[in-house]
Amino acid sequence: MRRFLSCAFAATLAALVLPFPVGDATAAPYPPLFGTREVRSTGVDTFKKWSGTLARYFDESHLAEGPCTATKFNACHLREWQGVLDGLRDKPPMTQLGAINAYLNRRRYVVDPVNWGRDDYWATPAQFFRKNGDCEDYAIAKFLSLRALGYANDDLRVVVLQDLNLGIPHAVLVVYLLGHAFVLDNQIAVVMAAERIRHYRPLYSLNETHWWLHKDG
Repeated sequence: MRRFLSCAFAATLAALVLPFPVGDATAAPYPPLFGTREVRSTGVDTFKKWSGTLARYFDESHLAEGPCTATKFNACHLREWQGVLDGLRDKPPMTQLGAINAYLNRRRYVVDPVNWGRDDYWATPAQFFRKNGDCEDYAIAKFLSLRALGYANDDLRVVVLQDLNLGIPHAVLVVYLLGHAFVLDNQIAVVMAAERIRHYRPLYSLNETHWWLHKDG
C-alpha cells in the first residue's frame, strides 16, 4: 500500500477546525508555518482524538513484562524505545531530529480502516509500535519521543495540512529550533526546513496546551 495514501481524517478536517472558537493572533518567537497567519487558542481538549491519545499515553506507563518478540506492546518494547532515546540524549539537536525521523519512518504505513476498523484513529506510540499506523501516528510518536528527550512542548507541533501536490490531507511534526521550523515527515526521508517545502498548506496545528488555526497570509 502506498505511503502517500490519504490519511483517514480527510472527511473530518473541516469539522475539526471550523466550529471551534479561536483566540487572537499573537506574536510568538516562531516563524509562521508555510507563510500562513496563525491564530492561537487554548481549549486543545476540544480535539478529542488528540487529548484522548495523550491520556492513553500517560496511562500506558505501567506495562506488563513480556518478550520483545511478542506482538502486544509490553515493557520490553518500551525499554527498547527508551534505549534508542537514551542513545540520543547527548547528541546535537539536529542529529536527534534526524535519528528520530529515520527510526520511526521505518514503521509500515497502514491506514486506519485496515488497522483499527475506523475511519480515523490517533494511536499512542505503544499502539504505533505494535500495529504501525498512518501519517498522524508517525507525527504523534515523533512528538512524544522528542518530549521524552526533553524538548519543550512550546517547540513542538503536530500539524494537519493539505498536500497540494497529491491533493490529500496529511500530518507532520514541526520542531522549532535555532529560529527555524523543521519538518519531520513520514513522506520525506530527511529533516527539512519548513521554508524549503512549498506544497504544504497547514490547516491547524497543536501541542499539549494550545492549538493554532492557520490562515492564508
